[in-house]
Amino acid sequence: MRFKTWAWGLSVAAATLLTACGGGGDSSTAQMRLLNASIGYVALDMSVDSTTVNSAVAYAGVGSYADVKTSATGTEIQSNSVGSTLASSTPTLAAGSHYAMIAYGSAGSLQTTLLQEDQEAPASGKSKLLVLNLAPDAGSMDVYVTGADETLDTASTVAAGIAAGSGSGYVSLNSGTFRVRLTAAGSKSDVRLDIPSITLPSAGVSTLVLTGSAGGVLVNGIQLIQQGATTNFPNTTARARLVAAVGGSALVSGSVGQTALMPTSVAPTIGDYTTLTAGAADLSVYVNGQLMSFAKPTLVAGNDYTLMVWGPAASPQLAVLTDDNRLPTSPTTTAKIRLVNGVASAATGLTLNVDYSALASNVVAGTASTAQTTPASTSALLTVTSPSSTTPVYSLSDLGITAGYVYTVFVMGDNTAMVGSLRRERTNN
Repeated sequence: MRFKTWAWGLSVAAATLLTACGGGGDSSTAQMRLLNASIGYVALDMSVDSTTVNSAVAYAGVGSYADVKTSATGTEIQSNSVGSTLASSTPTLAAGSHYAMIAYGSAGSLQTTLLQEDQEAPASGKSKLLVLNLAPDAGSMDVYVTGADETLDTASTVAAGIAAGSGSGYVSLNSGTFRVRLTAAGSKSDVRLDIPSITLPSAGVSTLVLTGSAGGVLVNGIQLIQQGATTNFPNTTARARLVAAVGGSALVSGSVGQTALMPTSVAPTIGDYTTLTAGAADLSVYVNGQLMSFAKPTLVAGNDYTLMVWGPAASPQLAVLTDDNRLPTSPTTTAKIRLVNGVASAATGLTLNVDYSALASNVVAGTASTAQTTPASTSALLTVTSPSSTTPVYSLSDLGITAGYVYTVFVMGDNTAMVGSLRRERTNN
């Protein structure tokens, strides 16, 4: 069986994970279908040799097999809504074999990979599982398969360090119903997807396709049974952090339900991301011992959020900021950076500059700029300026900006005593 790639991001090793298995059938045709694993497109079409063979394949869905001439395999993945071509390839197909063309990635950057679906079935009571990491922004993953109530404390990986764009190779397991957890490579505490119940069929072969999320860090899952149907396993969590940007060195603490986001801390303080159940968050925030009456923020599954408490200590506000922690589009040469303005009583907006180029302008208090790409550098000059000040309110010289990293510049505190902080949100591995 082969796993072939036709887009940036997939390693050469991934293209040769599997050995082809023979398939009978017509000597000049193969069978191919489309799997839509792209969160960016509600429905996709696939045409081969200028003929549409799969139409309106929804996310996490798979089309029916179509006969494809092995001598005419020019394939296009198209938007079902407007018919534009999003990705194209000319795969080499073996006559009589079965293939799934997997389309994945975000809107505007669709990629494809080809999965041959003729892996030899295991014995009764056994099941084969292949994990494909097609979440380009999530980094390398470890895979744990356990019982429903087992913790990860003593669990061993069934596959480790699966890089984005790569696969695990087929793993032989007992058949049955199990819990599957995907974590960041080398970190049992950094769970990116928790599937409470997935069935691995007896004498069956299945592939777990990991897809990206809007936030970039969490992932979704799609189980594809070889030559069979799909099961969608969407993420049901979001990540959020509490940022205490209240003026006057106020004391701030917060939690969602029974999950602490920040112990009592002196503002300004930036908390760490915590994984929470998606939906209306039962947020409790205390400022100088007083419980705030903030509206419950709605956390969308797969997203990252900054919950910033800002403003004067006597009348703080809550800003719910959606964080884009996806990697830059050119992760080998550029980084991403944005500005968050949490200054209390600020009358004017702030401007973020890198090497004298304005990347974000007039970012008013309680808001964040859109993340922008900037070239990697070993000695960049970063400044944040305000119309109310003749000198930068925050400045870093000889700053190393690493390719593939995501950064946030926070400016907090009081209008007369602003405090800046550069946060590295994530790396490219």
